[in-house]
Amino acid sequence: MKATILCGAALIGLMSLTSPASAQAPAYKVVGHIAGPDGGWDYATFDPETRRIYLAKGAAIMAVDADSGKVTPQLASAVRAHAPVPLPGGLLLVTNGGSDTAVFVDARTGKTLATVATGKNPDAAIYDPKSGLAFVMAHTGGEVTFIDVAKQAAVATIPVGSALEFAAVDGKGRLWVNDEKTSEIISVDIAGRKVLAHYKLDGCEGPTGLAYAAAADRLLASCDGVAAVVDPASGKTVDKLKVGDGPDAVIYDPARKLLFVTAGESGELDIVSAAGPKLKVVQVLKTAVSARTGTVDPKTGRLYLPMAKMGPPAAGSKRPVAVPGTFELLVVGP
Repeated sequence: MKATILCGAALIGLMSLTSPASAQAPAYKVVGHIAGPDGGWDYATFDPETRRIYLAKGAAIMAVDADSGKVTPQLASAVRAHAPVPLPGGLLLVTNGGSDTAVFVDARTGKTLATVATGKNPDAAIYDPKSGLAFVMAHTGGEVTFIDVAKQAAVATIPVGSALEFAAVDGKGRLWVNDEKTSEIISVDIAGRKVLAHYKLDGCEGPTGLAYAAAADRLLASCDGVAAVVDPASGKTVDKLKVGDGPDAVIYDPARKLLFVTAGESGELDIVSAAGPKLKVVQVLKTAVSARTGTVDPKTGRLYLPMAKMGPPAAGSKRPVAVPGTFELLVVGP
């Protein structure tokens, strides 16, 4: 995944710009703010079972109750955490880029239950209910580790690419993974535990976020300023959508048949209709510089976007520094 804090300036004004095509789509707006502890962050996820938002924050997993807004700053400890993945039975799987491990955590108590070795610098992870497996993508090593959730143990590790980012599953036996270095989506056969194909993303360099929209039977991969719409059967890029700069996540809301691209450098949320095979941007919501990841509550449709107000870089660095006391989850709702 890209650096935790992206280039940007201070929090920009909040307003929405809606295209004519969005007449039948819900209009999204900023509806709230949930303050949290300072520090960098990575992926956020939502657990319908506990109704919590989980966020990787370096040495900790932060939890937020979606209904009360209560923040638990350190539900569990971590070692350069990247992705907290909710699992059935009140479990979390947390990828630790600093220790090359994935850890099973009791989501109620934060207790570590099991530790699984992965490839180098594990980043994204995803759970596939059909197979009962979780998949951990090694960003540096390029391997995917298959983890049996019931056994809390690795059952396979296969070489897939070079710089793996986020992944998607279709619930029918297929896993897709973005390769940031080669600008490809890699198709993986879950049962066969093998790579099937490499889909080249022409004109979409350095893909990070990825989601599969079942309603449209399309993959959407986010690159800088553009998102590639891909036919998962053929691997062909059938369209490219203009999105903001510095996107790092693509979020799918199946209930509303919408995709969300979080662009942290330009500070916008691009909302894409996936009601049919022709995906289209239906709204551009101005959010905040640094709001580059997020998650959606499938019940309410609300999104939670981690962000902080950005100040000038420290001496000798090009990376802007988060202003102390400004970290929060930006709440966006229809």
